[in-house]
Amino acid sequence: MTNWPIGLSTGCFYQTPLVDCLETIRGSGFSMIEVVFSPPHLDYKDSGRVREAAARVDALGMEAYSFHAPFADDIDISSPDAARREHALDAILRAVDAAALLGVHYFVIHPGPENTDIPSREERLLRIEHVCSVLERVAAHCSDVGIQCVLENKLPHLMFGQSADLLWILASLKGNRVGACLDTGHAHLAGDLYPLVCKMAPYLRLLHVHDNKGHGDDHLPPGDGRIDWTALLKELAAVHFTGALILELAGGGDPAIVMARARRARSYLRQRARRIALAPVAPVPHV
Repeated sequence: MTNWPIGLSTGCFYQTPLVDCLETIRGSGFSMIEVVFSPPHLDYKDSGRVREAAARVDALGMEAYSFHAPFADDIDISSPDAARREHALDAILRAVDAAALLGVHYFVIHPGPENTDIPSREERLLRIEHVCSVLERVAAHCSDVGIQCVLENKLPHLMFGQSADLLWILASLKGNRVGACLDTGHAHLAGDLYPLVCKMAPYLRLLHVHDNKGHGDDHLPPGDGRIDWTALLKELAAVHFTGALILELAGGGDPAIVMARARRARSYLRQRARRIALAPVAPVPHV
């Protein structure tokens, strides 16, 4: 399969109320979205606003495919402090309830805090245990409301930003209730994008798709950076990936320009996917 559905993260409009940008997104031909938390965009704690957004998505014939969990300095599911972990868990579970109101399939979460303070080996192991413990509870709540929790690979300089950390956490969780979201830009900066597809394959449910030039997290449209998209799409086809590609592009500026970049990115990916699908299959040699 190479006809993967392509959606758009609403993060490119994170400073605009979600209900105010949905028509712009739909008018550009995108019916599938990942909803991003941001107080000006959509506050998961305001159930009235979430219900309003869900009704608008439905009225426009759109699908909220996934929801990105909140991340902030005070949302640390790995913290050695039990009170801080419970605070983080409470925030995440409330976000799961918001995601359920939107009717999403996947709840995307980062495995740990958004900082560069790399702890000692002993503390790191303890923190990973806490991550696994909290994620078991998050996954159970997601399951109760009909959503799957998925872990996203982070930027490599952040705590638990190495792919080995993510894979270790996934393998340690019980019941196969937690999947994975491959962030192409983050993995490219880590230098292991293409092999990571195969390593993540048993867990892989969706992709966050964006490009960069190897120096920073630029969130460029595919084709504007250094990722070899044909090679990446071939890897996805080889592992029989059937999920969605969610464009996660930088925003700001004129919405018309933002959406023009998104349409160009979608066309770029579709063209390369078609070429892979039409490529001749090598004949099997006779023995």
